[in-house]
Amino acid sequence: MGALRELRDAAGTLHRPSGASARIVCLVPSLTELICDLGLAAQLVGRTGFCIHPRHLVKGIPKVGGTKTVDLERIRALEPTHVILNIDENEKATAEALAAFVPALVVTHPLSPLDNLALYRLIGGLFRRGAEAEKLCARFRTGYDAITLDQPALRKALYLIWKDPWMTVSRDTYIARTLSLAGLMTLPETAASRYPRFSPDDPWCAEAEVVLLSTEPYSFREKHVAKIAALPAFAGKPVRLIDGEMTSWYGSRAIEGLAYLREFRRSIA
Repeated sequence: MGALRELRDAAGTLHRPSGASARIVCLVPSLTELICDLGLAAQLVGRTGFCIHPRHLVKGIPKVGGTKTVDLERIRALEPTHVILNIDENEKATAEALAAFVPALVVTHPLSPLDNLALYRLIGGLFRRGAEAEKLCARFRTGYDAITLDQPALRKALYLIWKDPWMTVSRDTYIARTLSLAGLMTLPETAASRYPRFSPDDPWCAEAEVVLLSTEPYSFREKHVAKIAALPAFAGKPVRLIDGEMTSWYGSRAIEGLAYLREFRRSIA
């Protein structure tokens, strides 16, 4: 079934299945992991420095810069047939430059947990790993059904992804929709941008019932918890670290993320 699906990416491009001769460069950390979990590590010829999972497989794969600081000439030298990108994580200018010499650009943009099913099937179908993709789909559905059965009480959460300046996520993001599965509704309710800057003095911050410090992209650690809890806006509110990979990484890690979120929500109930 997977091989018969239309292979259309987030840019609307219709792709044809490729064979064992495909040479893949992935500029999206979570999708590098997915490619490996689909059994395609041998065809992965380039990755970013942030593509760190699975460690035992990616350590031997050449780096081509960061997600937003891509070394185009290094990619050109690798002669990829496919480069995998993401609308949020990679720059439009990078995609436009790559289009000049890469035969196939595969653009992704999952916005909700269930988008992982189409993502597995797109990558699996494109590189003839349809059966492996369906196995991931089955595992994801099991985890998704389990977390949605919990139906926890809703709590308003401020999810921090950066400091200096302070930044959070809007509800129109994969992260926010993932957190909502665990009953964690992100603030603010509305925002002009998908990753808005804010001040702890903004009136809506007072609505937060819990403050979550993501371990990525900013590396919030335990040392930050007490400092942020001491801010007047967050006095008396629980402040907790949360594993950013489990909330923001789509692809195969999202399966583990569903189980993580179930336990995380119970721990702050």
